[in-house]
Amino acid sequence: MDVYSILQQTKRQRISDGAIVPILDGCDRTKKLLIIICPQLGDFDSLEYAWWLDREKQQLEAQDLVVRMVGIGDRSSGQKFCEFTKFPPEWLFIDERAELHLQLNFYPGLSIKIPRFSAAQNAWVNLILMCAGIGSPGTLAEVFRGYKGDRSAPQLIADKEIVNAKPLPPIAGSFFDLAGGSGFQRPFELATLRLRNMAEVLGNWTTYVPDPTYLTQRGGTFLFDADGRLLYEHRDRGILGFAANMSQPLSFLGFRD
Repeated sequence: MDVYSILQQTKRQRISDGAIVPILDGCDRTKKLLIIICPQLGDFDSLEYAWWLDREKQQLEAQDLVVRMVGIGDRSSGQKFCEFTKFPPEWLFIDERAELHLQLNFYPGLSIKIPRFSAAQNAWVNLILMCAGIGSPGTLAEVFRGYKGDRSAPQLIADKEIVNAKPLPPIAGSFFDLAGGSGFQRPFELATLRLRNMAEVLGNWTTYVPDPTYLTQRGGTFLFDADGRLLYEHRDRGILGFAANMSQPLSFLGFRD
C-alpha cells in the first residue's frame, strides 16, 4: 500500500477536540497536502520543526497548503506542544505507540538491547548514544552548526526579540551581532533556541513524554499534490535530521530567506 493510501485510512486522536477521526479529515482536496510525522512531541526535532512552521506561517498561507502533523505522546503532550510552539491544535494528531511510524517504515533509531533493562531503559541508553552520533548520522555536525553559526541560514532571532533560555539570563537578539554581524544565523543563535526547547521539555518531561519507550523513533515528511501524488519525501535518519537542508528546512516548499 502506498503512503497516501495509508494516510487516508489512518485515524488518530485530534488535539483540538479529542476526537478520533481520520487524520485527513477536513482537508481541502483542491490544495497541496503537507504531512509531517514527528518523533516524540518532546523531541528536539518536533519542537524545532514547529518553530520553523510558525516562522514561515505567512508563506504557508500564501501557498494555500493543508498541513497535518502526527506526533508521539498523548493529548496532554499535544496540548502542551501547541501552547509552546503555537502549532494549531486542529492540525495535530497523536500516535501513542508509534504505530503509523511503523507502518510507514520510518527509522526506529538505534536499538541496542541491554539484558535486564526495560524497554524504556534501553530507549534511554540508545537515545544518549544517538545524541553522541552513534546510529544517528549528521547529528554531531548539526549540533556544532548550532554553535558555530551558518551564513547559508537566515537570522533566527530578531534584534529586538528577547529569548528566555534557562539557565541563561534573558538574551536580546542583538546580542548575537557581537559574534559577527546580522542577516544570517549567528554563532550560538540556534544553540540558544535549542536550549530554550530543552528547558521547556525537561521542565514538563512527563507531560511531553508520557512513555519513553519510543524516545529514539524518527519520523518524516511528505508533500502531495491535490490528486494525492507524492511531490516530496524526507525520512529522518537521526536526531536533528528532520530536513534534507537543515539550514533552510522548508526549502523543499520553495521557502528561502
